[in-house]
Amino acid sequence: MGKAKRSHTADYGIRPVSSGARRVAQAIDALRHGWPLEMAGGPVLLPVETAIATEAQSATMLISAARAATLKLANQREAAAPHAPVLIRGAEPFDLSTARPIADPALDLTAPFKGPFLAEQFAWRTTAEAAMELARLAGLLPAFLVDPTQAGEAHELDPADIAEWKDTARLIIATRARLPVTACEDTEIVAFRSADDLREHVALVIGNQSADRAPLVRLHSECLTGDILGSLKCDCGPQLNAALRAMAAETQTGGWGVLLYLRQEGRGIGLINKLRAYRLQDQGYDTVDANQRLGLPDEARDFPVAARMLDLLGVRAVRLMTNNPAKVEALAAEGVEIVERVPHQLPANPHNERYLATKRDRAGHILE
Repeated sequence: MGKAKRSHTADYGIRPVSSGARRVAQAIDALRHGWPLEMAGGPVLLPVETAIATEAQSATMLISAARAATLKLANQREAAAPHAPVLIRGAEPFDLSTARPIADPALDLTAPFKGPFLAEQFAWRTTAEAAMELARLAGLLPAFLVDPTQAGEAHELDPADIAEWKDTARLIIATRARLPVTACEDTEIVAFRSADDLREHVALVIGNQSADRAPLVRLHSECLTGDILGSLKCDCGPQLNAALRAMAAETQTGGWGVLLYLRQEGRGIGLINKLRAYRLQDQGYDTVDANQRLGLPDEARDFPVAARMLDLLGVRAVRLMTNNPAKVEALAAEGVEIVERVPHQLPANPHNERYLATKRDRAGHILE
């Protein structure tokens, strides 16, 4: 089959944004600005973390099941995922000064006395689940005042719009260029963009792309603290560097590699929420429990985006560098052929031993 030339004929145009995807992009922006949302089939929801409507008050709040359990709601009825929505009512209306300590478990030590609260039944569960997902996409705590007074004009959307926003068909190659790196001078960087998502992902193609051999591939989620600042709390920085070195070694025997650098900080919960989880870890919680106490999933990465990036690069089969069987399954479910799982384990240090043990014992990573 021989060498496959690197394609420079990709479609660099921006796909038209659907009306639903546009509404979601605007909704994420609205949440980050602290503006209310009104979704079809549900009430007006005001994000507790960022709300600027300082006079807003509400009889009820929407929070996660995990947060409701932490607040010891005696009649909590939800036994679903920790980030499932729960509607709560207190003895007095909620305002932002009382709602924010309820929303943020990192404030429990400084604001320990809350409640009592009761969990209530509600009929707009699809809307509530969509709101919690939008909060995660915006990098915010999943907590809302429900139908608050003086909230201001609400942004309207439909819960079904989120599926349109997540459609990877609009992800395109925006540009590409030669980029010599320390591990290998024969490297190309390829940038990807979607019209309705501000995150810009990149791929490093190490060596000469060949149709004869499946590349060594690593999906690496952005980690500012580990990749750039040298954090010892995780193994992200060493894993990134070791992956590039392994791909460079492949080129010595005619192989090649692809590193997908995904802008999905904190496994998809965002930088601020990741740092909130760190604060909870300082209080003794492991990484899974910390995420759950925040009302967030411990795994929220967007693997269809990674599959779309590989497809745009013309990569159909990969040798995947990972210790996580769930990552293999997720990528295979998106149509990528996994020829081999290549272990990618590095030595622990005193600061990340518990983190790695949690990945092994609770997330199913294959670690010796």
